[in-house]
Amino acid sequence: MKTTPILEIRGLSKRFGGLVAVSDVNFSIAPGETLGLIGPNGAGKTTLVSLISGSITPTTGDILFEGASIRHLPAFQRARAGIGRTFQIMKPFPGLSVLDNIAVGALFGTSTTAKALQTAREEAREWLELMELQHHADQRADELGGPDRKRLELAKAMAMKPKLLLLDEVMAGLNHAEIDDVIEAIKKVRRTGISVLVIEHVIKVIQRLSDRLLVLHHGQQIIEGKPEEVLEDPRVIEAYLGRRRA
Repeated sequence: MKTTPILEIRGLSKRFGGLVAVSDVNFSIAPGETLGLIGPNGAGKTTLVSLISGSITPTTGDILFEGASIRHLPAFQRARAGIGRTFQIMKPFPGLSVLDNIAVGALFGTSTTAKALQTAREEAREWLELMELQHHADQRADELGGPDRKRLELAKAMAMKPKLLLLDEVMAGLNHAEIDDVIEAIKKVRRTGISVLVIEHVIKVIQRLSDRLLVLHHGQQIIEGKPEEVLEDPRVIEAYLGRRRA
């Protein structure tokens, strides 16, 4: 029996005036699968994620989530349906503790009664422990360092109980040791069984996290497949890595 993809992109394009940012992109993500999205700067990766999350609208094409079109749904309704997202620039809620930052995610789409807040904080503590942030529970979130902010961003997104998580360059600005720590945090997220679309420039991250890779160049997809096959493709070496092998 064929499984319905959790996400299916059909002929998706986005134009900004005369600029074509994304052109006729087609792919799908299966339940529980991690798809890596790579390409050079300006390839259209973040635009594609923004189209899926609903922060911008497509020019043409369709987006299906669990078999139903969400093209015309606003971003908050897509989030309630089960699409979560992290951002390249992390902006924790200023003045709130790490615990309450995560609790805000758990409260999304629910009431704001005292009982609901108590439940949200209980759920937040579970993500604090999973992301190894429990020792920072009462600390102001804007005082966290880089790797801990990345973990907080993951915890906030996961507290919303997504079925599909869109990760936009969560490794940006980290050193090698910090990258290894955040990779382990993302692996914990993957083990919950959700689907993941991850944008990343760090090749070792893509290789360690992705079941398949999709490559964009000038807004067009040039190849899709297993990581080891994609990264050996001459088109990828030329367009993404910026060199040809002898």
